[in-house]
Amino acid sequence: MIITRNLSVGYHSKNKKQFLFEDLNLQLNAGQLVCFMGPNGIGKSTLLRTLAHLQNPLAGEIENKSGKNIALVLTDRISSSNMTVYDLVMYGRYPYLDWNIDLTEKDKQQIDQAIDQVRIEALKEKPLSELSDGQMQMAMIARALAQDTPILLLDEPTAHLDLNNRVEIMNLLRSLSRNMGKAILVTTHELDLALQTADFVWLATSNKKIKTGIPEDLVLDGSFDEVFKFKGFNLKTGRVEHEAHRGIAVQLIGEGFTYLWTKNALERCGFEVAQKSEVVIKVGSSQKLYWEVAGEKISTLAEVLIHLSK
Repeated sequence: MIITRNLSVGYHSKNKKQFLFEDLNLQLNAGQLVCFMGPNGIGKSTLLRTLAHLQNPLAGEIENKSGKNIALVLTDRISSSNMTVYDLVMYGRYPYLDWNIDLTEKDKQQIDQAIDQVRIEALKEKPLSELSDGQMQMAMIARALAQDTPILLLDEPTAHLDLNNRVEIMNLLRSLSRNMGKAILVTTHELDLALQTADFVWLATSNKKIKTGIPEDLVLDGSFDEVFKFKGFNLKTGRVEHEAHRGIAVQLIGEGFTYLWTKNALERCGFEVAQKSEVVIKVGSSQKLYWEVAGEKISTLAEVLIHLSK
């Protein structure tokens, strides 16, 4: 869908070229969700605008016939108080309208389909000024879908949203790429969601290059650690590193999600989870949760922690 050849991106400042990325040879394919990640201010939005033909490259080429093949969703919030959600989505059809600006039946069907795809039918007549941030993002995505392009470029679509809305939007984008064959590129800081939803990751590095690969390879080869320089977070385990400051080792016996959350609680509170220890906790396996400590059955993790702290 998009191929770049020796692309350099940036801006002009005082008659000089300021390069943000140089000699990029990238490929965005149909049916793929690609997450574009990197530190703040490194130039992700600039590259997105360049790929959308809103900004000229400093060098190199972008192989894509026309900006009409691309729908772009930026972070700017529309401030019109009178416009409804339907009005906003309708703007996605404007590239196809003649000077009369009359919607055809096909245009109306495309608008209704876009609204249905993002499940915002109940919001159609609602003014934009009354939308939450999550609802506004859904409406903006619907507008892009109404444009009916093979390529979607989105700049931080999950910024400032709660976890539920972030997950919903990323799952929606993944579904659109797989079920409709769209090529979707998303700039994001949502590392946890990108690792679980992206087909590929473009990772902006400090040397003005972009490293590409599937999320798991970039975790295992240390690329994410090199770019983000995590402090106290182990990406390979997906966990915050805790100090076993209590000096107490605990042998934990159990399985499943109850075992994992018990281990999390113990390590978060400064206990070491070891293979062998005189202190043993058994995670109950009956329908009702319980933990067995020194022959005593305890019904909550909070009580387990209190018991160990005595």
